[in-house]
Amino acid sequence: MPIGIDNALGVHEQALKLRARRAELLASNLANADTPHFHARDLDFKSLLGRLSSASAAVGFVQTHARHLPGPLSSVAGSRPMYRIPTQPSLDGNTVEPQVEQSAFLQNALSYQASVAFLDARIQGLRLAIRGE
Repeated sequence: MPIGIDNALGVHEQALKLRARRAELLASNLANADTPHFHARDLDFKSLLGRLSSASAAVGFVQTHARHLPGPLSSVAGSRPMYRIPTQPSLDGNTVEPQVEQSAFLQNALSYQASVAFLDARIQGLRLAIRGE
């Protein structure tokens, strides 16, 4: 039975895309920490990845043209970010809490690096299997 590269790597490719999107949102939150009426946003990584893995297991296609019908992966990857509820909103209406955002950004960066390291190990294993070593 032939094995495809998508089957070998699993959902980790999509997980890296979601982690990169989350890093963009968190960096935007930090950059706008002093912007009046800016609302902090974030992604619910666990629920998005859960929907993504069930959708990719059911159907394996991606929308390649704007006029094509969207598949289940495009609906998950394009999910809208949620607004974060602050513990202490500022007087100017800004909901960014720099310590919370920095902590979330660091955790996301470490998880991203761990996913990359895991994928690297899987690719090295596949490379050894292909060479027959």
